[in-house]
Amino acid sequence: MPLTLDQALTGISGILVTPYDDKGDVAPQKLVPIIDRALSAGLHMPVVNGNTGEFYALTTDEASTMVREVVALVDGRAPVLAGIGRGIRDATTLAKTSAEAGATALMIHQPPDPFVSPRGVVNYIKAVADASGGLPMMLYLRNDAIGTRAIADLCAVPGVKGVKWATPNPLKLAEAKAACDPAIVWVGGLAEVWAPSFYAVGARGFTSGLINVWPERSLAIHAALEAGNYAEANELVAGMRAFEDIRAEEMNGTNVTGVKAALKALGRECGPTRPPSAWPLTPAQQGKLDAFIAANQLR
Repeated sequence: MPLTLDQALTGISGILVTPYDDKGDVAPQKLVPIIDRALSAGLHMPVVNGNTGEFYALTTDEASTMVREVVALVDGRAPVLAGIGRGIRDATTLAKTSAEAGATALMIHQPPDPFVSPRGVVNYIKAVADASGGLPMMLYLRNDAIGTRAIADLCAVPGVKGVKWATPNPLKLAEAKAACDPAIVWVGGLAEVWAPSFYAVGARGFTSGLINVWPERSLAIHAALEAGNYAEANELVAGMRAFEDIRAEEMNGTNVTGVKAALKALGRECGPTRPPSAWPLTPAQQGKLDAFIAANQLR
């Protein structure tokens, strides 16, 4: 039986890449082996139109295509989380499309507008919820400078079920968690490397781009953390950290590049990344990636 949304939120939210064909158009069918392997390994919830999916490099029509196709490819085997963002009209259009496609819940990207206001984001989230017909929502928080009070206001919007915490500040996470409804699920949003720190202050589950390449390692880290075995979790993280270090280079501009380069090396070509992401890896970066793949005998 597929997991419920509450169960999935405390698991791994696996951020899928967006594949392109030779013309540079989205090619979601290339995700078939990636999704099948990840779900076979135990992935709790695939995520479409996340940042590892190059959300901001896609048109709204392309993002709509991706959510429709990914929901169909998952085919009821797991809940699907659909990323929503950009200007309010694009966001509400994509929210409606995601609901019609059968997405389980929405992940609301934190608006990058230079003149965003915390109370304006409350209205933004409410509009997205209305457009989706009331789908549950996870807030994607990349900037905690808005403050605990504002975060609590966002979490108080009806329909908000979780927060993807993507700032390297576990103490602020703990403070925000204490200020909000205990039913809110706080998800580590900085992948495997930060998951132990976030678990230590009450987060559950984490997001992952590694699931595109090595889902078995991600699931092993999650199992160790759920068992409270931090020593094992940290040892498992250490064994995959080189991959995350490559993704963090060039101001995180190689974040998706590292994933797609690894997929290419493993025979699961998904095309290049779109500018302004870096492509391809530099020879030095590619050397590090090749060494990582060889050391871990990835296939």
